[in-house]
Amino acid sequence: MKKDETYQQRYTRAKARVEEIRSFYNHLLIYIIVNLGIASLNYYQNEWEFAWFLFPLGGWGIGLLGHALGTFSANPFTGKDWEQRKIQELMEKERLNN
Repeated sequence: MKKDETYQQRYTRAKARVEEIRSFYNHLLIYIIVNLGIASLNYYQNEWEFAWFLFPLGGWGIGLLGHALGTFSANPFTGKDWEQRKIQELMEKERLNN
């Protein structure tokens, strides 16, 4: 929190953060429901003779992991520090171009 930051700015940032977290949890819920359905279909179709449901489970799981890393700032490439540095860099470029 910056000293000159207003309540409205903090509220707006917090609300955006909550929306980002909600988006991740919605993604997780859909991932679980759809993949349970796909696994059930796979089981009833061939009783695990060939577990093809693992392919979409794994592929989508990689995307979900990326979403989690971005949401919870665990990604070293796009974490909070990176975001602040990038904002400052872009603001400085804009100031120099004007």
